[in-house]
Amino acid sequence: MKTTPAPIRMASPQASSLREWFTVLSDLAKIKISLLVTFSAAAGYVMSAGQMKIGTLVATAAVFFLSCGSCALNQYQEREIDDLMERTKTRPLPSRKLEPAMGLWIASSLIFSGSAILFYARGLVPLGLGLFAVLWYNGLYTPLKQKTAFAAIPGALVGAIPPILGWVSGGGDILDPRIWGIGLFLFIWQVPHFWLLLLDSSRDYEKAGLPSITKIFSTAQIKRIIFVWLLSTGVSGFSIFSFYPVHLRVVHFFLLLSTFWHIWNSFRFFRPSSPEADLKAVFTKLNIYAVLVLFLLSSDRLLSSSG
Repeated sequence: MKTTPAPIRMASPQASSLREWFTVLSDLAKIKISLLVTFSAAAGYVMSAGQMKIGTLVATAAVFFLSCGSCALNQYQEREIDDLMERTKTRPLPSRKLEPAMGLWIASSLIFSGSAILFYARGLVPLGLGLFAVLWYNGLYTPLKQKTAFAAIPGALVGAIPPILGWVSGGGDILDPRIWGIGLFLFIWQVPHFWLLLLDSSRDYEKAGLPSITKIFSTAQIKRIIFVWLLSTGVSGFSIFSFYPVHLRVVHFFLLLSTFWHIWNSFRFFRPSSPEADLKAVFTKLNIYAVLVLFLLSSDRLLSSSG
């Protein structure tokens, strides 16, 4: 008979070591995803302000809290579904390491903290962007996943918001086409990011009764669809040069090199002989490519401004 571990309660932290408590909080807030979101916001801030200063830390801290809170709220919303899937059943709420009420309290506290920091330190426009991202992710995308297999496409809009939020926090114009071009790049990147993960976890989705593209298309068809989105991500990476001024030749070179590298990986994924084990490798390399683009663009802005 399966036993469930005792829940961790805020009122009695002695029941668990600090390391276990930190692990639970990290899993609830999806720290890796939240750090990636925070990095994209920091890159947007630097691309706008041209320097690293205290405002960068304030804006990125606010985005980090919002992202952690939104991820925690997502786990609260999907706790029953997570309990049905092998990949997610060990998360804090379905595994009973944390009570649902405590998970909701933590999520609400993080969202409130991030919102308060944005409002008092950066103003209404960044706050509006941050809350829009939370509402879109938790209010639209999360329930939409239970209705349609194509929820990833509207849900991908969430990935475009953090760099725009960072740009506005750094003093940039919200209507500036340069940052909307970066947002478009991240929007396109987000779709194959999700579908690669889905293809790797398709049995879990079907087991949980969630709509899945694996029920609509064959694996070969899904690979072709993902391949098109991967190539589109590369094309949007090339198009950055048409709307965002890159000043340093070395950055030009590495942006082109990283985009060619991404396209080469995309063609390797599309090979008929490509093994299923390559899914995780392509997923990881796709994420590395997005980080490289943001790092290079923000580095170009910093170095060209200081020079």
